[in-house]
Amino acid sequence: MKFGKNMSKIGYKKIEINEGVKAEISDHNIILTATDGKFDINLPKSLSIEIKDNKIFIDRKKDYKKVKSLHGLYRSLIQNAVSGLTKPWEKHLEVSGTGYSVKLIGEDLEIKVGFSHPVIFKKIDGIKYKVEGNKKIVVFGSDKQKVGEIANKIRSIKIPDIYKGKGIKYVGEILRIKPGKKAKTEEAG
Repeated sequence: MKFGKNMSKIGYKKIEINEGVKAEISDHNIILTATDGKFDINLPKSLSIEIKDNKIFIDRKKDYKKVKSLHGLYRSLIQNAVSGLTKPWEKHLEVSGTGYSVKLIGEDLEIKVGFSHPVIFKKIDGIKYKVEGNKKIVVFGSDKQKVGEIANKIRSIKIPDIYKGKGIKYVGEILRIKPGKKAKTEEAG
């Protein structure tokens, strides 16, 4: 394998098949299975794939710009699937505000964030929730994209406001809080 100038090397990295994950190639698909789930990834015709010594290798047939970008993309997608089947992906959220709370009812989330009624967020296939205390939510599952998407949907129920920071935010997210009118008038005076 030759690496030219300004060429990404991500696509050529081998993917280790972790213990507990079974991989097989069928036509132009790679099927990854484990106890937690199953992924069926369809590769474009411009890429070839093979499994040797418990490792997955992806190669491209042509060196066009689009094929090069697909090479790195599909390598990352397969790596994320293998990693997610081994150890679930997680997103951590926290609810902040007076009277705001969250609890698990069965497999659904009940979120109280200042509305006249609690918001019930239903369970989604392949995604699980965990509540720590009554302020922290952990969204986890084997599909990285789906975990991020669901965490974002939960966050969008009550995006933190720009004056007090009350709402649902990611753990570690830094909010830019604006000063209110009172703070501005005191500054000017």
